[in-house]
Amino acid sequence: MPKTSFRKNSDSPKPREIVSELLKKGYSVSRNIVRYLLKKHEYVKRKAQKNITMGGHPDRNAQFENITQLKQDYLDAGNPVISMDTKKKALLGTFYRNGSLYTQAAIQTNDHDFPSSATGSVIPHGFYDLKRNTGYITLGTSHDTSEFACDSLFQWWVNEGIIHYPKAKSLLILCDGGGSNSSRHYIFKEDLQKTANALGLEIRIAHYPPYTSQYNPIEHRFFPHVTRACEGVVFDSVETVKTLISRTSTSKGLTTIVQILDKIYETGRKYAADFKEIMPIVFDTHLPKWNYRAIPQE
Repeated sequence: MPKTSFRKNSDSPKPREIVSELLKKGYSVSRNIVRYLLKKHEYVKRKAQKNITMGGHPDRNAQFENITQLKQDYLDAGNPVISMDTKKKALLGTFYRNGSLYTQAAIQTNDHDFPSSATGSVIPHGFYDLKRNTGYITLGTSHDTSEFACDSLFQWWVNEGIIHYPKAKSLLILCDGGGSNSSRHYIFKEDLQKTANALGLEIRIAHYPPYTSQYNPIEHRFFPHVTRACEGVVFDSVETVKTLISRTSTSKGLTTIVQILDKIYETGRKYAADFKEIMPIVFDTHLPKWNYRAIPQE
């Protein structure tokens, strides 16, 4: 095929455009021939992949090794290992959603996604049980705060965790370093300690290093399947979202439980003035900013 003036990435011409360019140079070919030649020379349609790390940290590998060891230790001891994260908040109403469905009539949605037109919002907070290959989603209707994250954890444990791990001595939670469970915020540690006290269970946190959230198991073992289960369906109510996510499953045995947590959460909360001085949170000697335990207090 003669060379054209198209650049590899910035223009990415379509077959019809290549045909047009070749015609200008005196070559008459069909689109099928162009497609055949593109395939022959290994030009195929590709989606961009988020694989370029935006930043690094000198302790990145050390924390990954630490997480690997912690997971193995907990699994060997019969204690639960849970991956935790929050999916993007979604507006409730007649809003367009990506995906398609088999229907007998067209699906009509608003031509603009104005938040003012929403009837509410839903925040899916998720847990993924690494051993049992099960997902648990708490649907919040307020704000994604540390209190919401810890209430979701409480609900998971009383509804699922204690049933399947009645002899557990400690719970390992793998999570990102930002958001409602930020490794930098003491309000999360304070709420976590309250949760440990209420459950009477030690809770160990291991944060993934910055820019590595894609390695958190929930991100590739559970959330993509949740997204697939909801494709193309209008989120007209919290109950609809619950029904859709409850259907999340795979041929390899993934199952999902969904609960609604209809509670108002305050934003901008501050931890108690003396919490840092008296907190019972136990930080590991190795990479303490990412690894710590909330031990229940009497």
